[in-house]
Amino acid sequence: MTDRHHLLVHGGTFAAVGDRGDISGYRGGSAPDGMFVQDARHLSRWQLTVDGAVPETLTPVADGDIARCVLVPRGGRNEPPAYTLFREQAVGDASFVESLRVTSNRPVPTTVRLAVTADADFTDQFELRSDHRTYTKPGAVRSRQDLGHGVEFTYRRGEWRSVTTVTAEPQPDAVEETGTGARRLVWTVDLEPHGTAELVLRVMARPHGDRRALRVPRSPAALREQRLAREGRFTEGVAFPAGWPELSAACARGLADLAALQVPATGPDGEELRVPAAGAPWFLTLLGRDALLTSLFALPYRPRLAAATLPALAATQATATGVSEVAQPGKIVHEVRHGELAHFGQVPYGRYYGSVDATPLFLVLLGTYTEQTGDTGLARRLERHARAAVGWMLDHGGLTSRGYLVYRADQGGLANQNWKDSPGAICSAEGTRPNGPVTAAGAQGYAYDALRRTAWLARTVWQDETYAHLLEQAAGDLRDRFQRDFWMPERSFPALALDGGGRQVDALASDAGHLLWSGLLDKEYGEQARRLLEPDFFSGWGVRTLAAGQPAYHPLSYHRGSVWPHDNALIALGLARYGLHDEARAIARGLVDAASATGHRLPEVLAGYGRDTHPEPVPYPHACVRESRSASAPLALLTAVGGI
Repeated sequence: MTDRHHLLVHGGTFAAVGDRGDISGYRGGSAPDGMFVQDARHLSRWQLTVDGAVPETLTPVADGDIARCVLVPRGGRNEPPAYTLFREQAVGDASFVESLRVTSNRPVPTTVRLAVTADADFTDQFELRSDHRTYTKPGAVRSRQDLGHGVEFTYRRGEWRSVTTVTAEPQPDAVEETGTGARRLVWTVDLEPHGTAELVLRVMARPHGDRRALRVPRSPAALREQRLAREGRFTEGVAFPAGWPELSAACARGLADLAALQVPATGPDGEELRVPAAGAPWFLTLLGRDALLTSLFALPYRPRLAAATLPALAATQATATGVSEVAQPGKIVHEVRHGELAHFGQVPYGRYYGSVDATPLFLVLLGTYTEQTGDTGLARRLERHARAAVGWMLDHGGLTSRGYLVYRADQGGLANQNWKDSPGAICSAEGTRPNGPVTAAGAQGYAYDALRRTAWLARTVWQDETYAHLLEQAAGDLRDRFQRDFWMPERSFPALALDGGGRQVDALASDAGHLLWSGLLDKEYGEQARRLLEPDFFSGWGVRTLAAGQPAYHPLSYHRGSVWPHDNALIALGLARYGLHDEARAIARGLVDAASATGHRLPEVLAGYGRDTHPEPVPYPHACVRESRSASAPLALLTAVGGI
C-alpha cells in the first residue's frame, strides 16, 4: 500500500486514513489501517468512488486533527474536471464523522453518482501487528443489516458482541451488497450549474460491554469545536517561557496532545477517571510506566493527571499471583487491554504485570504529588496500596532476597521488563544478551527514590516512624550496594545491568541519566554523567540510548542507539539535580530543535543519526505518532532548565 497514514485521535478512539481519506482494510505493517475503539477495528473499509471510479487526489490529507482533502474525477488537460469533491473527517468518542461536499464546475446541470463502500471486520489490534501470529476465533459470526438510512455491522463470539453503525444524511438511495461482506452506500446527486451538495456520514462504534449513551457529533466542524474547547481547558493557566518561544510552542503542542490522549479508567471505588494513554496507534490504552512518567513530567503544571493516574493504577494493582499475567501481590499493572483476544485469554495483556519499574514509579509519583501539591488526602486514601507496593519490592521484586529489583524474561509477554523492553535492549557492548535473571540499573534508581519518598510519607502523613526508618535503611543499603556492584571504574560509568550471576552488562547506555534523576549516585559518581554529552552519546538532537562506536549500536534500533525524548527529559532533570546545568540545557536545546523541525511535536523516538551529518532529525520508522511521555517531555525540560 502506497498511501500514507494520517492519524486522527480522540481519547480511546483513533482512525488511520490514507491520502484520499480512504480506509483500505490493509492487514499488517508498521501502522494499522482503520478506525479503532478499545483495541478493535470498528471500521475496516471506507472507500469513496465517483461515477464508479476512484477519484484523483488534488490536495492530499495533511497532518492535523481534521483530515481534509480535495479530489477530482480522473481526466486530462483538455478535459477539466466536471466537479470537485471536498472531504473532511474527524473522530470523536467511539465515533467517526465525514462531511463530503461535491461542487459542480460546469454551467449546466450535472448528475454525479457517489458511493462509499464500508465494512467493519472487528479485527483485534494484536492480529494486525507484523509479528506473524495467528489466533483462532471459534464460533465467531459477522452480520450486516440494512437500516435504510445506513447499515449496521455486528460481530458475535460467545458472550462477546460488538457493533458498528453507519448512517448518512441524506439517506442513501440504495445500500448494495458487494460480495465481500462490505456494503456500498450509493447516492445519485443532481447538481445545479456550479451548484453544491453535501453528504454527512456518521459512524458509531459500540465495543463489547460499552453501555454509554453516546451521540455522534453532527459534523467534523462540531468535533473540532469540542476538541478546541477541551484543549483550551487543559492548557489554561500554564505559563509558557516568553524567552524561549520554541520551547513554549513544544509545551503547548504537548499539552494539546495530552488533552487528546486521555482515556477512561476506573478508580478503587468505581469512580470514573481520565488517564493518559501511552500512545497512538498501537498503545492507546493505560500502560503503568508510561502514565506514571507522563504524570510526573506534567505534575508541576497539570497535577490532575497524577490525581487520576494514581487511583486508576491502585484499582488495577495485583492482589494475587498469576503466572501468565506475571502478577504478584502489590505489583502495579504494566498494560491494560480491552479487546477480544485479551477477553478470551489469547493474549496476556488484559491485565499484564510484566514490568519491574511501574511499582516503584507508582510510589515515586505518590510521594512527589503529595510533596508538591500539599494534598495529603490521596496518600491517606492509597496508603494500603502504597504499603502493598513496597511489600512487592521487598519480597517478590527481590530487594530483600537478591538486594535488587530483578526480572526474568516472560515467554508469553516481554523479554525485558524495564523501560527498554525490546528483546535485545539489555546487552553488553558487544551485543550479547545476559543470561538468567536481569538486574537493570535504572529500576534500582526508581526503587531507591521510591523507598525514600515512601519513608517521607510514612513519617509525615501516616505517622509511622518505625516504618519510615525501615525504608530509609533499605534505601541506604541499596545505594551502597549499587555503587559497589554497578560502577565500572575503568570506564567511569555505571553498567547497564547485572546478569544472573551478578556480572556487569557493560554497554554504555543512557540509563545512567535515570540514576541522576533518582539521586542514587553519590556526587562524585554523578558528575561523571557529563560523559552523556560526548559525541558518541549525544547526537545533537538528544542522548542516544546506546553510545555509538560499540558493536551493539544501531541508529535504527528501537533501544540500541535511537534517541527517546522521554529518556532525555529524565536525563535533563537528573543533570539539573546534580548541578550540571549547562549539560541539561544542551539536551533541552537539542530536543526543542527536533520538535521545531516536526511541527513542535516530539515523536516517541528518533533515529540515532548525528546532527552533524543529518541536519534534520531522522524519524524512527515504527514510532508512535503521538505518545504521552514525549508530549509531556517539553514540560520536563521546562522544569529542568526554565525558559532560558
